[in-house]
Amino acid sequence: MKKIMFNDKFRLTQAVLEGRKTMTRRIFYIPDKLAPYLDIDDTFDIADNCIIWKDKSDNIRMTFEPKYKVGEVVAIAQSYSDCGNMPDLGLDEDGYPIMPKNSGFFNKMFVRANLMPHHIRITDVKVERLQDISDGDCLKEGIVRQEVISDESPFLYAYDAFLNGESGYFASRWFKTPKEAFAALIDKVSGKGTWESNPFVFAYEFVLVD
Repeated sequence: MKKIMFNDKFRLTQAVLEGRKTMTRRIFYIPDKLAPYLDIDDTFDIADNCIIWKDKSDNIRMTFEPKYKVGEVVAIAQSYSDCGNMPDLGLDEDGYPIMPKNSGFFNKMFVRANLMPHHIRITDVKVERLQDISDGDCLKEGIVRQEVISDESPFLYAYDAFLNGESGYFASRWFKTPKEAFAALIDKVSGKGTWESNPFVFAYEFVLVD
């Protein structure tokens, strides 16, 4: 079984587990080992939900397929300390688990997929440019919408909103459109300038299984 990681700093894992986030976009990068073979005249295109690498004569050099397929069940990566599931570990002389630096107890990059308690099922896959995202897909990405009393806009949107008791949602910053909020989020998660560069992305829609 494969695993998938969501950003914890911006509470995206929590948004998935709460059912507020049902879509994720994964930016397409040329693998480092292939970068030396990339020619300035080469192009990239979309075909059959894949990214096609072509040379200047329009010959296909390589096809890049989505990592996850429709119908596939994928484990949501969480550190063992967060999900409360511990693998069999060695014990020190005092009987405490030995936690090496690359232990999944601290870092979910190192956890085993079969030990994760929560899973998603991929229901749709598409390939597009990042800026082609629709307002509806922005909300599926976890952007929160809050109704406000304003002549300018009936709603405001945020990427880090959370419920503040009976006062509604609180956020560090509100945006006028879903795309503005998502653009700010993707630049936080993937690096400043990501939205502006408008890369190809694999967009996965999913449902929470457990």
